[in-house]
Amino acid sequence: MLKRKRKIMLVFGTRPEAIKMCPLVKELKIHPEFHVYVCVTGQHKEMLWQVLNCFQVVPDENLDIMQRSQTLFDITTSVLTGMARVLQREAPDLVLVHGDTSTAYGTALACFYLHIPVGHVEAGLRTDDLEAPFPEEFNRESISLIARIHFAPTPAAAKNLLREGHPPESVFVTGNTSIDALKTTVCKDYQHPILDWAADGRLLLLTAHRRENSGMPFRHIFAAVRRLARDFPEVRVVYPMHMNPSIRALAHEWLDGEPNICLTEPLDVLDFHNFMARAELILTDSGGIQEEAPALGKPVIVLRKVTERPEGVSAGALFLVGTDEKCIYRTAAVLLSDRKVYRKAACAVNPYGSGTACRQIAQALLQGNWDADAGLAERIEEE
Repeated sequence: MLKRKRKIMLVFGTRPEAIKMCPLVKELKIHPEFHVYVCVTGQHKEMLWQVLNCFQVVPDENLDIMQRSQTLFDITTSVLTGMARVLQREAPDLVLVHGDTSTAYGTALACFYLHIPVGHVEAGLRTDDLEAPFPEEFNRESISLIARIHFAPTPAAAKNLLREGHPPESVFVTGNTSIDALKTTVCKDYQHPILDWAADGRLLLLTAHRRENSGMPFRHIFAAVRRLARDFPEVRVVYPMHMNPSIRALAHEWLDGEPNICLTEPLDVLDFHNFMARAELILTDSGGIQEEAPALGKPVIVLRKVTERPEGVSAGALFLVGTDEKCIYRTAAVLLSDRKVYRKAACAVNPYGSGTACRQIAQALLQGNWDADAGLAERIEEE
């Protein structure tokens, strides 16, 4: 008698989620034991489809929730009601969500209401401050309460989960799937007109988009970048602007007219990963880039007050500086001027895995009794 395939639904809706979940979709589809169903919420629209096209992943369902000037209320309620319909119709055995987005939170909550098991990819990240980052810290802590299986990217993330009382047999340390993605996107013969423009200088890559940095923090960030561009004329700054109109307006106000600063539209994942691979220094308030850049040997200045990825700071690859103009400028100036400091940061050991996270997650799902109340069979040792 043939064993029934287990139906695994993967749900994501933003560009960062897609970058980290598409490699997992492809890995799970290798295994005939699984019926893989992909649902996207469309929390992001154009940016989401750029990633799906890059990885050649075609979703089975698209909730298409994105609307102009959407709020957290709009996103959460749209995901919750939309996922209720999909979950009731498709009846998956397990739903995998990723990280800390409103898509992940709304989906996990819908699963909880319907008694459907949830697996949390990139679980256990913590700042222990519900306001920072907002609303992501609340989202991921809430998902942990609901999830039956936790795929932690690092031992430190696993310890957070164990400290909170989650059963050891439900926690797996896998590395981060973002490192898996890099293996398929970065290429030696990559070319781009902007990189041609920057070829005679030192590429500094900037990303900035977080809600908590709205207003004055963005002004401080852009002021520091403008000062760096003026004091280090050999630097070539590239800023793929976020779609948020207010952020774009501030970027133009502070950075337009500088000959060695390039403001551009958002880059697709293949372009962005290859820009990172060729950058000398990265300034970001993103979470995923804090994982990806160390894997490429690129020092990162983190434009946030707190980070849920302290492993990178401890390793010496990340510099947590906040949004103070002087701190940003001073840290970047040292890295651009002192080769010894730079080399130490660039050679820091990447704490986020070697690019086998998707395979480890698939093996855990194959071997574990995750649809039973007893939980999974495999355990990790608490250090």
